[in-house]
Amino acid sequence: MGEHRIDDAGALRPAPVEYGAAVDRYLAAADLGSASRRVYRISLLGWAWPLVDRRAPTGRERRGARPPVVPLALLDAPEAAERLRRGLADRAGTARPRTLDRELACLRAATAWWSARGWIAADPAAGLAPPTPGTDPAPVPAGTPVPVSAGAPASVAAEPTSAVAGRTADVPDRARAALALRAPLRELTLWHLLHESRAAVEQVLALDIDHLDLPRRRTKESAPGPLRWGPGTARLLPMLLAGRTAGPVFVTDRRAPAGTATADRCPVTGRGRLSYRRAAELFTTATRPLDPAGRGWTLLVLRDRVPRNRRKRERQGAA
Repeated sequence: MGEHRIDDAGALRPAPVEYGAAVDRYLAAADLGSASRRVYRISLLGWAWPLVDRRAPTGRERRGARPPVVPLALLDAPEAAERLRRGLADRAGTARPRTLDRELACLRAATAWWSARGWIAADPAAGLAPPTPGTDPAPVPAGTPVPVSAGAPASVAAEPTSAVAGRTADVPDRARAALALRAPLRELTLWHLLHESRAAVEQVLALDIDHLDLPRRRTKESAPGPLRWGPGTARLLPMLLAGRTAGPVFVTDRRAPAGTATADRCPVTGRGRLSYRRAAELFTTATRPLDPAGRGWTLLVLRDRVPRNRRKRERQGAA
């Protein structure tokens, strides 16, 4: 991907790092009315979810949803075209054909514009086509994180709340119930890492990207302390870190305020390190529907473990 381009005034400008910023630059240059610009923005930002292998929100949630932070360089990844194809097939299950054609046209126009300016080396949208009517959407891999809209509580259960709440009397099941919630990718990754590593919250939030040894599912010697994780975290971490190679692992939704230490700010997005207080608030809010008392749980419940003899019985029962 090109690093700079000459703008209309002849000045050298850096290419945008984030997909969202590239969308803004494209819309600023496009000859569109305010209504069309709004439609284009919703359509283009909707493609951010499949680019990181996540399902996009649908219906009313789509308009107010906060898209994930996606590096523009991800469009040059070998798997970008396939992810967009799966996203298109998934979208076909909820959108009308005319809507689908419009959203695909918006994407093609934008990627062609970015490609012409050298911001991306290839056009992953070039070969996309709407699914043939009557065919089923591509299946979504089990466990794929499902985003929550910006204005909605991050506590929508992946199964009926009553079914989950019915298990909360058994303490070890609290962690299992929490991990089954629909929540943003950042929260899901943090919760899985806390559960699988059983590390202190402060230790996990202090992690930087260069502390991680992703292939070995553990931290490097340079990390504040040794830490290992399992398959759930291993599946989610690469999606959370897509395009970021330095800075805190877990960052806030907004840019860090002036004066934030460099070590606590992402050099790519400018977002600050997620605090213990904010992480705890999000978890308590998310688990409130699962708590019979209605108060929600603390992050410590993620350290709950199912006793070995019970796991053995469950495996025998499954067999």
